[in-house]
Amino acid sequence: MSMRNLVSFQRAMALSFAVYGLHARGRGILVNCFQNIDTFLCRCIGTNAVVARNEATRKDETDEKDERKPLHAVRVERQEQAERSVLISCHSGTNEKKFLKYLSRHGVIKKYFFYESYGVYAVVEFANRESVASLFEEATIPSVSNDSIVPFKSRLLSLRNLSSVDSLNKQSDYQCQPQTTIPINELIQKLSREESIDHQMTSLTEAYQLTEENSRLRFLVCSLLKDIAVAYFPECTIKPFGSSVNGFGKLGCDLDMFLDLDGIHGWNVKMPKSGLSLEFQMKRANSERGVTQSILSVVGECVDQFEPGCVGVQKILNARCPLVRFSHQPSGFQCDLTANNRVAMKSTELLYLYGELDPRVRSLVFTVRCWARAHSITSSIPGAWITNFSLTIMVLFFLQTRRPPIIPTLDHLRELAGPADKSVIEGNDCTFVSDFSKIQLQTNTETLGQSSEQTRGGPAPYPEPL
Repeated sequence: MSMRNLVSFQRAMALSFAVYGLHARGRGILVNCFQNIDTFLCRCIGTNAVVARNEATRKDETDEKDERKPLHAVRVERQEQAERSVLISCHSGTNEKKFLKYLSRHGVIKKYFFYESYGVYAVVEFANRESVASLFEEATIPSVSNDSIVPFKSRLLSLRNLSSVDSLNKQSDYQCQPQTTIPINELIQKLSREESIDHQMTSLTEAYQLTEENSRLRFLVCSLLKDIAVAYFPECTIKPFGSSVNGFGKLGCDLDMFLDLDGIHGWNVKMPKSGLSLEFQMKRANSERGVTQSILSVVGECVDQFEPGCVGVQKILNARCPLVRFSHQPSGFQCDLTANNRVAMKSTELLYLYGELDPRVRSLVFTVRCWARAHSITSSIPGAWITNFSLTIMVLFFLQTRRPPIIPTLDHLRELAGPADKSVIEGNDCTFVSDFSKIQLQTNTETLGQSSEQTRGGPAPYPEPL
């Protein structure tokens, strides 16, 4: 994805989808689709304006400084939490107090929650990694009579109850956190009880967006997979990207992961002008794509053979972007692991930044996506459909072209960037500011009381269909 100019990119993307849709579904349907999206956005844009303005006012009254974190800081924090966490399969009659008391013998528990996915599981975060090591010392390898097992120790554990039968019959007292969205019928009933459209949009966003617990679980799955990859690349990391971290993810969305080898020490080190130096001997390949395919092939084989809970592993190495696809049953996530997708990582950061700038952004995106799916404009089935990503780009472009704009263009974000923000990927200038304190938004107080025609007086949010 070229990021030289976001406005031209968005116009080109919208135009390409328009032309494609004309051939696939007919000009009239697509024109009506774009017109409906335009009308829908114009009616909604002012709806959350008052709420957003009130929230901003309350924030200014309580917070003297901007505490929004850039995505890389959020990732570091989440990764540290994941490294201190374990994932435990529990039986349905687990007593929460006894469970916590048992684990507390190994250290202070900082956070925990239960959820259901092919059984009941608990995510437990300790205050430090030493507690996880202590837990490992006590955990045993399961004894089996007929089957052979692979003695790979991971932080995916099973809780065994060795107490009396009576304790097993007691009803559990824990509460499971939801990991999927509520059924559409329940959502409709929930929204129908709201007093206004802005409350409906806020309620829809809260019902659909990733929860704190779901986000923690996604980073934990990445951390569990990293435990396998470090056997070959000791300083590597596995990071989630896309909808899992950009703020626009829906509960139940796939988990896209990136095997990051750029953090391995020794890259681009300046050589001394004289004297002796050492360098690692390494295999060479004909292309970076060949290296990516080899790495994913080996890691994918290890995931298939050794990582508990990973099923249906597919090594799709000849795709445009080679990947390993599998299901992680303990979490319920459908996972895609790539190793050379840096532009997607950067676009994830950009979408996250836009979502953090104004609360109206995410509410509009979630609402438009829900509306588009309900009207069969998008689909989970591959085909001639507009994607959620393209809809998100259209919403961002719409917000950039209000008078005054609600969010800045990429050109402006690039102008605010400092030396540390410099980023060139595959010849594309992906530079933009990451420090929220440097971004000064213009005051836009559009309300729902304004007529659609007044709002539509600004530039069109997408090119006119040909």
